[in-house]
Amino acid sequence: MKFTRLTLIALSALCLPLAAAPEEKKKDAKPPAEGISLAPVDSEIVIAGQTIPYTVTADTLILKSDDDKERASIFHVSYVRKGGDSKNRPVMFAFNGGPGSSAVWLHLGALGPKLVPTSPDGTQTLPPPVTLQDNPHSILDVTDLVFIDPVSTGYSRIEGEAKGSEFHGVNGDINSVGDFIRRWTTENKRWSSPKYLLGESYGGVRAAGLSEHLQSEYGMTLNGVVMLSSLLDFRTLRGSQGDYLVNQVYLPAMAAVAHHHGKVKRDRDELLAEARAFANGPYASALFAGATLTDAEIDTLAAKLAELTGVTAELWKETSLRLSPTRYRRELLREEGKVLGRFDARVAWPAQSKDSDYPSYDPSYAVAYGAFSTSMLSYLTEELGGNEVHDTYRILTRKVHPWRWDAENSVVNLSGRLQTAMTDNPNLRLLVMGGLTDFATPPSGIEYTINQLVDMPKESRDRISYVYYDAGHMFYLNEPDIIKMRTDLVEFIESE
Repeated sequence: MKFTRLTLIALSALCLPLAAAPEEKKKDAKPPAEGISLAPVDSEIVIAGQTIPYTVTADTLILKSDDDKERASIFHVSYVRKGGDSKNRPVMFAFNGGPGSSAVWLHLGALGPKLVPTSPDGTQTLPPPVTLQDNPHSILDVTDLVFIDPVSTGYSRIEGEAKGSEFHGVNGDINSVGDFIRRWTTENKRWSSPKYLLGESYGGVRAAGLSEHLQSEYGMTLNGVVMLSSLLDFRTLRGSQGDYLVNQVYLPAMAAVAHHHGKVKRDRDELLAEARAFANGPYASALFAGATLTDAEIDTLAAKLAELTGVTAELWKETSLRLSPTRYRRELLREEGKVLGRFDARVAWPAQSKDSDYPSYDPSYAVAYGAFSTSMLSYLTEELGGNEVHDTYRILTRKVHPWRWDAENSVVNLSGRLQTAMTDNPNLRLLVMGGLTDFATPPSGIEYTINQLVDMPKESRDRISYVYYDAGHMFYLNEPDIIKMRTDLVEFIESE
């Protein structure tokens, strides 16, 4: 999370006596950043039958330039287990994506000791107001946690004479978050601790960049990186004329969603295996062939695609075998008058526009936003003592835009930096977590990207593992998935 306000004082053009100049200069200077710094709070949580005492600290760390000028204030919430040898205890730095998202989703949805309650399967809203509860699935028993709000999200802000362009971009973002991690590690005397990164969605791009940056810039070697509902190569999400990789990537997700909604009735695992094989084989060849396909070939392919995805062969032919994931969200349950969610296509709510071929909203976003926003502000003000904070906590913001993608005549792809980090650090392990009904970043996308790292040594590739969940982008909202997620993370951290 983050914050920082600061009122800019206009400089006066008035001519003043020379003797008064020094005093006037002081008065007109921008005040130093204060940031939000709340008193540490001691608490405890029962996890896996064990009482875990901990200290939670909501604080701001001021980033400075080489000439000691303030650049940004980074708000964060840390959880440190009390007792024992903290120097050798693991610490995990966690952040969400966007770009423009605070860390609230991972913080109160999955990892921290407090949890935003949802319906058992995470597809429905609960009556407001939603009240935080203890999170028995937290991983605080095995690692300390630091939730980071990148610049301009949460309560984090730009300071001094710094410009947004210094932070609002692929490389500027990696540099600033990396500087924060270095500083927090130093100030809290945790250089000897095992260190982990966990990034969700665009946070996976950030984590890939950080894995190389922290290592090359500061000599900070990580123990593990977790990419949750992430991507590395934006080509897997954004199709363009002549590039239809996105259609190939989304096909297994369409099959999973069709199965969930009962449009394809067969064993799910067998269906997904067949969808993956078809996507990587006959369908990939058909997309490559383009306009050279015969009518008979198109008919055969359309029939197979319909069989796998639960929509008609006519629709596949109408879209030249290139049905977009957005159109699919509208078409699968059109007869029921419903649209599917983008973050989680298990969520199906009434369509707002009956005649449109595309959904006008994302019901899965609506499930989470209000509950998380209310809960985060309640937690900060009522439990952590931030009731006198007047700034706005930015759960999600567009203030980071325009975002610098730092890719000239190319598509953003951070997989090369991840490969460098894993090659240079033979102890670095990667855990990739994906939700089968995720229509924002389907797991086949990051699988494809990592598979293209053909120059990665086998020893490095052997340190990569994949786990899958029934729900979507924020699969941890589904109760069975958050239970499995904890098990997978504890195993990853403890298998050093």
